Amino acid sequence: MTWISLALGRRAGRVVLALIAGYFLLFAPTARRASRTYLTRRLGRAPRMAELFRHIHAFASTVHDRIYLLNERFDLLDIRVHGATLLLEQVARGEGVLLMGAHMGSFEVIRAVGRQQPGMRVAMVMYEDNARKINEALAAINPAATQDIIPLGQLDSMLQVKARLEDGMIIGMLGDRGLGGDANVAVDFLGAPAAFPAGPWRMAAMLRRPVFLMLGLYRGGNRYDIHFEPLADFSAVGRDSREAVQREAIARYAARLEHYLREAPYNWFNFFDFWQGVPDPRRSDAA
Repeated sequence: MTWISLALGRRAGRVVLALIAGYFLLFAPTARRASRTYLTRRLGRAPRMAELFRHIHAFASTVHDRIYLLNERFDLLDIRVHGATLLLEQVARGEGVLLMGAHMGSFEVIRAVGRQQPGMRVAMVMYEDNARKINEALAAINPAATQDIIPLGQLDSMLQVKARLEDGMIIGMLGDRGLGGDANVAVDFLGAPAAFPAGPWRMAAMLRRPVFLMLGLYRGGNRYDIHFEPLADFSAVGRDSREAVQREAIARYAARLEHYLREAPYNWFNFFDFWQGVPDPRRSDAA
């Protein structure tokens, strides 16, 4: 796909992409079931086959466009930025900021904007196994991109994050998925409780930094809308109130994800049952 996309162009790559999305729709039952579960919640009805295809194709499109973003072919994409004023003001003052994203839309398009903005440097924090896999994939496309990844799970991971924040960098994390042993907080999401990991917010509280929401929503064709908005500020939060502020931040984070999913429903890329195993207290009360 990299060779086809770079040698023959984005249009040729998109033809192959449609075939790939169709293949996964037919032969990846786990992803298909997860897509149906999510779209049923979001649309309020059972999705049609065309809508399942659109969901999988949207995910494939964001992965495909990484090829162009990593090779700095920004001219091929229509990227629009919303709400970045406060973020850029902090960057201009040399203050490191945490960005909280999700498996929703494209994170790579946000890092691409960082490469275009003078003095705006973005690094991504992710779990070690994921970081290794991502680095291998990025190295095959553009080896320079691997320097933007900080793996969690190493002895000096927190020190790396702290040092880069103090150097004025923007550090991105994904707040909708953790490891199996992570502590979770259940909050309402698309009409039912879902488990959101507490770890990213615990890190933000320990580092005493402001946290902004970041989403790079794919709008179809070659268009992306990048949204930034403040979520929480842990810089002045005391130890006694830290846990309560974290819970409030997680609830606000989930609410804002839901808000943007109502605008761009096919951007949810957690292809598993996100609500599985989380008890709904409303059902037990009713019983």
